[in-house]
Amino acid sequence: MDPGRPALRPALPVSSPVPSSAVPPGALRSGPVAAVTLWWGGRSGLQAAILALVLLGGFLLGSNTLANMERFGITPGFAFLGRPAGFEIGEALLDYRPQDSYALALLVGLLNTVKVALAGCLIATVLGVLLGVARLSGNALLSGLVQGYVELVRSTPLLLQLFFWSATFQALPSPRQALNPLPGVFLCNRGIQLPAFADGRAGGWLLAAIALALALALAGTVLRRRLGRRDALSGLSVAAAACGLPAALLLASGAPLQVEVPELAGFNFSGGTTVSPEFSALLVGLVVNAAAMIAEIVRSGIQAVPAGQWEAARALGLPRHRIMRLVVLPQAMRVIVPLLTSSYLNLTKNSSLAVAIGFPDLVSVINTSANQTGQVLETMAIMMGAYLTVNLAVSAAMNLYNRRLAARGAR
Repeated sequence: MDPGRPALRPALPVSSPVPSSAVPPGALRSGPVAAVTLWWGGRSGLQAAILALVLLGGFLLGSNTLANMERFGITPGFAFLGRPAGFEIGEALLDYRPQDSYALALLVGLLNTVKVALAGCLIATVLGVLLGVARLSGNALLSGLVQGYVELVRSTPLLLQLFFWSATFQALPSPRQALNPLPGVFLCNRGIQLPAFADGRAGGWLLAAIALALALALAGTVLRRRLGRRDALSGLSVAAAACGLPAALLLASGAPLQVEVPELAGFNFSGGTTVSPEFSALLVGLVVNAAAMIAEIVRSGIQAVPAGQWEAARALGLPRHRIMRLVVLPQAMRVIVPLLTSSYLNLTKNSSLAVAIGFPDLVSVINTSANQTGQVLETMAIMMGAYLTVNLAVSAAMNLYNRRLAARGAR
């Protein structure tokens, strides 16, 4: 062998794959028993003992509760929902009277909660986005004012803020000295007086038409992007159809389009519509609180966009407002939307504080029903189920939108 060449090592024998017949039986099991065993995990005896103790505790608690209810003459169940409620609700979207059932009263409270939650989410989003963009403004005075507002709202309890806004609306002047900030709009201690259609059907048709127009506009936008067409399905034509559809539906409905303006008659206003002080205070308090949180979310989302995106957009000659609208905000939405979902859920849950300022939301109606019927467990279960359903619906909608944003960014 040549001494200058390294010695070659003998090749190691390649082990052949183990035949399936050589695998010991029972090493790899499949089937429902194996799945249950894998899910249950180790220490089966300890887990079974803990589960048995939990079930025993639940059984004893349930038995004790049923015995106490029987001693006080309370029959468990939801049969009370069909009985007359016997109490009034100051503000209702449905036609409700004290002779109606508890089920209708609870539905009225739920609709009041959904109404303030939807209005609060929409207004807080618009205000929060504006404040978040203003927070990053180069104007030191504007940026400082927004920062002071955010810190003040975040550092005080929401319940205290609701008390402040309730006292503010109650301290407004009487109807004879009502404030008139806009034509046809009056602010007084009876509430906010607004112009409205003389026939309530026109307002319902208008809301339905606007919802349908928004749905058609969204469908047209999605179809335009899918087909890649910008001629026949341009954004201008979609906007024109969305604006013309409500007017067409209103004319086709035959409802009178006469608008009533509030007018002072005696000691109060007549005509138009009234927004109660309780609803106004609750809505303003929730919006002011949530807008501060959303402003910080928007600010952090915008700052998460790389600085190179700004520089590239400036190199193309785009002005700042177009850079923000076309380049920065679409990318920042991937950071903003998940956090925005939490803000919407918090606003919906925080609406339960309406009971502290006298607005008849779901919690207020539940408390009255529980005090009159004694069905505390049943009413609490209804309240938890209602809030869970509303929050899951909001979360599902926002998660769907978030998945579409992620899919669009992955293209």
